[in-house]
Amino acid sequence: MKVVAAACLVCLLGLASAARDLGTRPNMAVNPTHVKLVNEDLRSTWKAGESAFFQDKTFEEAKAMMGTRLDGDHTSDPIMTFDHIDDGEIPTEFDARTNWPGLIHPIRNQERCGSCWAFGAVESLADRFAIATNATSPVLSPEDLVSCDELSLGCSGGLVNLAWRYLEKEGAVTEKCFEYMAGDGHVPPCYIKIHGRCDSAEPLVKYKSKNYYRLSTVEDIQKAIMTGGPVEAGFLVHQSFFAYQSGVYSRAWWDFSDLVAGGHAIKIIGWGVENKVPYWLIANSWGPAWGLDGYFKIKRGVNECFIEETVYGGDPDLNHLA
Repeated sequence: MKVVAAACLVCLLGLASAARDLGTRPNMAVNPTHVKLVNEDLRSTWKAGESAFFQDKTFEEAKAMMGTRLDGDHTSDPIMTFDHIDDGEIPTEFDARTNWPGLIHPIRNQERCGSCWAFGAVESLADRFAIATNATSPVLSPEDLVSCDELSLGCSGGLVNLAWRYLEKEGAVTEKCFEYMAGDGHVPPCYIKIHGRCDSAEPLVKYKSKNYYRLSTVEDIQKAIMTGGPVEAGFLVHQSFFAYQSGVYSRAWWDFSDLVAGGHAIKIIGWGVENKVPYWLIANSWGPAWGLDGYFKIKRGVNECFIEETVYGGDPDLNHLA
């Protein structure tokens, strides 16, 4: 029995060593061996596979797209609480798309720019404008933040809280006013600041948040979404996440520190439970060919990959548009 146990231990150690080796040498973003490890693990709550978004991308190229910095100072940011709503009023499942049909904007694609921090912010605010007015709102411009927010670094990264500060102070124009052009990794000049107008015939209108705030508990995140709409969150991406296809994601056991890709920002649109596993329902910015038609689920309530530490939202400033 001891011999068998020792053999099993050696086998596991060898497998762990192989997984680590695959991650430390130059490789593709989606590693077929890692996909196999996930799908053959009976304990796994998700399935892995390849997607068109990461086709032909190396791990280093994928890392360059992780543009959300998670090391910022959040101590001075206001924290929003929803104590007036009893925790018992939080439903077991919630999906903003079905709760507000036709008002949640579709999946977008940041392409080869680390602009996720900007996409998550403007997409959340656009949804919140649509919900507040009960009417389809324009698609807002992530390029506005990428090119014009001087406190951020464009395709090289940004902070979620600073993105929301920008939306409170400056607001974002529509996509028709300043279209997304940084997808190739090169950031164009801030046209709207240089010329004082849109780069098209569209009128220059800024969609602002009248405030911004951090959500520090699972319950307050849920209450913010169910009452006002989607919010933005940042989390730490490990290489296994690139291969996500379905199920409820959690960091793979072989995701050692050398397989950390960086910070990523997304839009949380709801939550639920799948096979007894609580999850957040999230809209990504890697196009509809990745994951669940562009969406994914990640474990909820355990701060998986630190996803519950950097969550921000804001209320649409409707008076500013009047």
